[in-house]
Amino acid sequence: MSNSQAVQQLVQKSFFDVIRERRSVRSYDPSFRISREELTDMLQQATLAPSSSNLQPWRFLVIDSPELKEKLLPIANNQQQVAEASAIIAVLGDTESYRMAGKIYGQAVEAGFMSEEVAKSFVERTTSTYSSLPAEVARQIVSTDAGLVSMQLMLIARAKGYDTVPMGGYNKAKFVESFGIPERYIPIILIAIGKAAKPGHPTTRLPIGDIVSFNKFSE
Repeated sequence: MSNSQAVQQLVQKSFFDVIRERRSVRSYDPSFRISREELTDMLQQATLAPSSSNLQPWRFLVIDSPELKEKLLPIANNQQQVAEASAIIAVLGDTESYRMAGKIYGQAVEAGFMSEEVAKSFVERTTSTYSSLPAEVARQIVSTDAGLVSMQLMLIARAKGYDTVPMGGYNKAKFVESFGIPERYIPIILIAIGKAAKPGHPTTRLPIGDIVSFNKFSE
């Protein structure tokens, strides 16, 4: 085995270990704090996730103030991890993310990834397409993209030795009202992040034969 193959195996093993070790942790050390700099770095890495037309419709509200976490607690059905975790990251979807197309494709031009002519065409086509989508279709697209970035964030956190739990069980209407979220942004999921006080429970998965079909779907 060559050195490059050995290194590749080690990298793959490390990545697969991260996947296997990730747990939904609901008990956190309330005295442990992750710095805003590190939270920002993890979010930056998470945004390498794919998105429809690269519009990156995810937006993040990081709640790390003890007072605001207490405010969020009843909205999140009094799930104690809201108060104990270092931070709660609210993942939002921007249903008007096409408004950022000029900036996004402009950056691609600056990076040398496309010409100004191609970028202009992309901006016009993308803006026209996404601005005319039915509301439900737009919501579905940003929900899918927000799910991709959320999973990436949780794996990055685990790779750094932190723990997370995604929470869909919260009053979204109350959250929007209480935290002043503009109408164009839809709340997708809350992610608690911090240092576990107790490990997450191990879980099982369905046999792969129960969930995978090739070429023709079978129940």
